[in-house]
Amino acid sequence: MRTVRGRTDHVVVVGAGLSGLAAALHLLGAGRRVTVVERDPLPGGRAGRLDRAGYRIDTGPTVLTMPDLADEAFAAVGDSLYDRVDLVPLHPAYRARFADGSSLDVHTDAAAMEAEVERFAGAREAAGYRDLRRWLERLYRVQLRRFIDANFDSPLDLLGPDLARLAALGGFGRLDPRIGRHLSDERLRRVFSFQALYAGVAPERALAAYAVIAYMDTVAGVWFPRGGMHAVPRAMADAAAAAGADLRFGQTVTELERSGSRITAVVTADDRIPCDAVVLTPELPVAYRLLGRAPRRPTRLTHAPSAVVLHAGTDRTWPELAHHTLSFGAAWHRTFDELTRTGDLMTDPSLLITRPTATDPDLAPPGRHLHYVLAPCPNTTVGPDATAWGELGPRYRDSVLAELDRRGLHGFASAIEEECLVTPADWTAQGHAAGTPFSAAHTFPQTGPFRPRNLVRGADNAVLAGCGTTPGVGVPTVLISGKLAAARITGGAPSARGAHARTASARAEASRTASARTAASRSASAGAEASRTDRPTTEEIPS
Repeated sequence: MRTVRGRTDHVVVVGAGLSGLAAALHLLGAGRRVTVVERDPLPGGRAGRLDRAGYRIDTGPTVLTMPDLADEAFAAVGDSLYDRVDLVPLHPAYRARFADGSSLDVHTDAAAMEAEVERFAGAREAAGYRDLRRWLERLYRVQLRRFIDANFDSPLDLLGPDLARLAALGGFGRLDPRIGRHLSDERLRRVFSFQALYAGVAPERALAAYAVIAYMDTVAGVWFPRGGMHAVPRAMADAAAAAGADLRFGQTVTELERSGSRITAVVTADDRIPCDAVVLTPELPVAYRLLGRAPRRPTRLTHAPSAVVLHAGTDRTWPELAHHTLSFGAAWHRTFDELTRTGDLMTDPSLLITRPTATDPDLAPPGRHLHYVLAPCPNTTVGPDATAWGELGPRYRDSVLAELDRRGLHGFASAIEEECLVTPADWTAQGHAAGTPFSAAHTFPQTGPFRPRNLVRGADNAVLAGCGTTPGVGVPTVLISGKLAAARITGGAPSARGAHARTASARAEASRTASARTAASRSASAGAEASRTDRPTTEEIPS
């Protein structure tokens, strides 16, 4: 593995998002002095926070999977995610509602999910689910340490027995047909393939290897941090500060000073910070502009679809909504064509509705509720450009609210007291290429060693992190990207403090203990919720 040569005693991390904070913690654990520079007044990056009239709104991701990957960063400095954040396991992980009026609760416990699939679609599909789950588990084991949690210097790094194992598992086939080998019910197939959207590719064109995202969602478990998703980066920043990091918020990096091919200082409007190495986590165009160079690629980067998000504080809620609800339209293949090819807004949208106050009522004023409605849309390269969204945004908001009403959430629009609408124009204003928060799509030429590397030629002591580089989009992979960036600087050697961190098995035990403790503390309210929704629940804790 190529590493940064020369002195790396003092590292400046640009950006206090999840990747930057993960990099900072791993660097601190390896004995480096770390300064983190963030343009916003708070940590989090995409996982930010908006406070409005008593509503505490997560501005970024709402789904937390694989919390042990976050805990790895805490463990690097002898700290613990589970000590700092109260993680609530979600049962169900999702509720899927379909255009024909049917509904399916997605459980991560195998027995509970098998029973739910049998109720929903019969014994044959339940047997198919058992086979699918085994395949997903094998796929994950093969991929994680070799293809996801790994730095690549060349496509030749892929060669080895794990590549043959992945091929034998069908990882280089197409996702939708592979899921179809196990499940014939199209509704079930959607539940295990919609995740390809976040990778920026339609399920029928996505590599089957990306079913690993479905593993994270439907097998490994979904969690919610009490206080909102922003509680995770806030805790990471606190742990970094406790370990000696110098955190500087509200400072935008304007320039990188160089001496030859090395960065010698990071310059903001307020300060000049000498450094031995730098980790850059902004969007790729911003990082390349600061570096003064971009790597050559045979073709331009293709970006994932974008999203319109409506954050709505309401005076009521709807008991049929779980914490996360997938509301599927009747259309499916046409929807992906609209999002990735024709550039049209979804004519029959599939929506993600998150109700965080189902788990943490304190995120809203007493007696009020918080809803997050995500409608995928084309990015600004394929669809309407950023300027068009000034007029288009309010109209699309109204059409989404009308669609929610048609799907049984009657009176949603009239129940809104506070709201914040986010469109591709807002993502563009924040610096996201193609007006999408989901960055470069995971097409085959943009996956693994073909994705923009975290080392840039001509900048000997600069490393990239974040969703635009290795390994890609999503909370788990972004956390890994920070660790991989740190490894480029430290060489991956264990640190003095890291050597005293808990082992993986101890962290897993801490996860189970925290999960059981949290589940017990929430059992009464979970029972009340079950009675209100008239839905079966399970209290098994995923290991």
